[in-house]
Amino acid sequence: MTRKPARAVAPWVRTRLRTAPGAALAFGLLVLVTAFLAAALPRAVDAYETDGLRHAITAAPAHRSALTLTTPSEFADQLAPAKLRRTRDELTPLLPAPLRVEPADSAYGARTTKRIPAFDRWLPQPDGLPPELVLDARADLAAHATYTAGRAPRAGAGGSMEAAVTAKTAGALRLKVGSVVHVPGTDGVPKAVTVTGIVEPKDVGRPFWSVDPLLHTPLFTAKGVDEPKWYWVATLIVAPESGPGLLKTLGEPEQYWRYAPATGHLTAQDTDRLATALDSAAAGPDLVKLRRAVGENGAFDTDLDELVAGYAGLRDVIASVVAVAAFGVGAVAVVVLAMTGGLFTARRRAELALLRSRGASLTGIGGRLLGETVVITVPAAALGLLLAITLTDAPGARLWPACAAAVAVALLASLVLPLRAVLLHRRPQLHGGREDVITARPSRRRTVAELTFLVLAAGAVTALRRRGTGDSGSVDYLVSAAPVLVALIAAFVLVRLYPLPLRWLARPARRLRGVVGHLSLARAGRSSAAGALPLLALLVALTTAAVGGAVLTGVADARDKAAHLATGADARVSNDVGGTPLPAGLAETVRGVPGVREVAPVQIEYGLELPSRRGSTDHGMGAPLVGVEPASYARLAARTGFGAFPADLLKSTGTGGPANVGNNARVIPAIASPAVADRLGDKPMEITAAAGRFHVRVVAVRTVTPALPDKDFLLVNADDLVNRAPTALLVTGDGAGRPDGPALRAAVAAKDRNDQVTLAAEKRAAYVDSPMQTGAERLYLAAIAAGAGYAVLALLLSLLQVAPERAMLLARLRTMGLTRGQGRRLLALEALPQALLAAVGGALVGWATILLLAPGIDLVRLALAGAPEEAMGLGAALRADLWSLGLPAAGVVLLAGGAALVQAWWAARRGSIRELRAGDAR
Repeated sequence: MTRKPARAVAPWVRTRLRTAPGAALAFGLLVLVTAFLAAALPRAVDAYETDGLRHAITAAPAHRSALTLTTPSEFADQLAPAKLRRTRDELTPLLPAPLRVEPADSAYGARTTKRIPAFDRWLPQPDGLPPELVLDARADLAAHATYTAGRAPRAGAGGSMEAAVTAKTAGALRLKVGSVVHVPGTDGVPKAVTVTGIVEPKDVGRPFWSVDPLLHTPLFTAKGVDEPKWYWVATLIVAPESGPGLLKTLGEPEQYWRYAPATGHLTAQDTDRLATALDSAAAGPDLVKLRRAVGENGAFDTDLDELVAGYAGLRDVIASVVAVAAFGVGAVAVVVLAMTGGLFTARRRAELALLRSRGASLTGIGGRLLGETVVITVPAAALGLLLAITLTDAPGARLWPACAAAVAVALLASLVLPLRAVLLHRRPQLHGGREDVITARPSRRRTVAELTFLVLAAGAVTALRRRGTGDSGSVDYLVSAAPVLVALIAAFVLVRLYPLPLRWLARPARRLRGVVGHLSLARAGRSSAAGALPLLALLVALTTAAVGGAVLTGVADARDKAAHLATGADARVSNDVGGTPLPAGLAETVRGVPGVREVAPVQIEYGLELPSRRGSTDHGMGAPLVGVEPASYARLAARTGFGAFPADLLKSTGTGGPANVGNNARVIPAIASPAVADRLGDKPMEITAAAGRFHVRVVAVRTVTPALPDKDFLLVNADDLVNRAPTALLVTGDGAGRPDGPALRAAVAAKDRNDQVTLAAEKRAAYVDSPMQTGAERLYLAAIAAGAGYAVLALLLSLLQVAPERAMLLARLRTMGLTRGQGRRLLALEALPQALLAAVGGALVGWATILLLAPGIDLVRLALAGAPEEAMGLGAALRADLWSLGLPAAGVVLLAGGAALVQAWWAARRGSIRELRAGDAR
């Protein structure tokens, strides 16, 4: 009779979890956080990219985003309101997906394509030119306007037309209810248009009105250049029923259907489909479908395709920059998970060696370890995924990338312990020998692996420097991983160089009287082969933090420089009319405003005719004359970085003021832009200006100057001018760099309400016009924080791995007379070499990585997406930030020393009985 196999008394997984619940909980928490970060990253990117697409469409001027269908009109029945309405209803579903429209903001009707002159004598004719009118038979006017006088226009008797006008149009053209305007007809007989109502738009910013500003606001424009003649252009909104009457005018009417695009359904994944749909509607298969409804001459027009293309370019550039941070944090997380598996394997090394020596198979050991880790990792990863989905529930955030990321984290966390255990116990082991870094010799496999990574890193950095992160139009993963590969090579190099200083210090340490110094160096030289992983994690984390800080610093510097380019200083005070002198005493008033540190008065005279050293046959050239106070202006130029110069270059000659009106022979020094300096030459040239008549000698050349950073200029000392009258004040803020805007505006308005204040802070804020910019910056901050957290965890894991051995060492040394103070110094000095290696190495690698990658990473689109072209020309590059380089490195040293001191204190508090009874458990 066969006996059934005995049932296991205690299941393996349950027993292991009950044996070390704290370790299981900590491991589960690590997997949860890692899965949360991995799942939240793609959803956060999707969210801000979706917001960026919608913002690019909604923030654009309505005339650029509108979808307009037009067709010329030849017959009266084509302009009937019912026919236009039926065509609109037929066109709307024909727009290719994913295009959708906002019916409330859309418009349709008929209008004249040519402006029609109105020759009524009572209409305003400033220079004898009659006003020109556009007749627009637009539907649904009552839904978008309020009648302030009169009634809605209707079809007049005998085909006459009635119209409504806005209050601004009525005021400009002297129209009122009952006014009759005559326009030329096709038969030579003027056609009468009677004004029956005055309207006020409910929301002039809505697309119904803003697509065509002439609809609500008349235009005062001119014909001719040399002798311009001014006249008015306005729109009369005729009744929809009067649409057929437009054919009797000379305006060449057309039908139009103008749609405002809806954005609430669009996501970042719709970008390519949207671009394809717009191309098809403009000149493709969908245009054929649209023409079936409007006629064979129908045309589709929009600038929405340009907006989508601009968004796509900005998205690709930002994605390439963000990928650098994502790769860095991901690499640190992978290393930390590997270190966690290494810690568990080291703690259970004796147990697994015993099982292996008693016949346990590698498959059995690996399967049991996989079972006990899966019980922890799968629920933790699922909970992290759930948290990520809940906290990043935003429009456009996809589910499957988050799920894939969480599954990858769970798979990695589940396999790291079994794989490390199987690789370590391929052969039965008894006691391992000493693993001494000083005497260890790298294997051939390690050498080949290091050389392979060296080649990959060199190739990635070379590729990045040559083509940059945004040149290919998509994310280059090898290029994005370049900082990680550089840190990896640095880790290999530092691990190889680490024994050298220990050998140099070990010999003189033997001659010291105390035992702590020599013993700490000896202990620091003994480490396991897994010691390279903590160093790698710290280097990657510090490099990621350094690159992230360089990105944020470069972006901030570019925005500050662009803002100062627009204003010349932290604030600029000037008159609405350029060149108008400021009120007397305004500079002293501004100096007393809170937040103002210094004021530099400048006198700018535009349109100055420059003489030429080439003779009278040379073409004329003009440039502004700028009079400054050399001391304050030189400090301003140095602070802003725009054309810094020594104040002594513009030292006063003492020949200024009203007393020297007739002294035309005086020569004063000047700083000029390159074009002006080339024209004037190196000899004194006579200048005739409103500020006086004098000669100038160019003593220096600068490409820019704060007062006029984007123009040619001639800079002189204001004290040398005969007629001195400051026209602008360049204000420098206090340490924060931000003057009190409201107080400054109030102080200026009290002197003259026509003077305006321009703040650099407001200009700077205007450059962040896309959610993608703010989203990418927040993501970089989160990446730096996550990298720092993983670095701290890596350091703690490395300390935990050697904690039992250190506790046993202290216990044994205390039996030999080691004091508590000596024990604390021993552990602190033992941890110091590795911490210094990681800190100094991380700072140097981060600095070197920034220098290597700076030429290839262009931050202009990220920093200045909404800036003018001259600001974009300033560029934006990585700049090493001392805080992001030094602060994390110092934190590593302090944390390592603090952890060692805490461990020594805790070991002394617990006593040494337990460690001494445990025996030698190497």
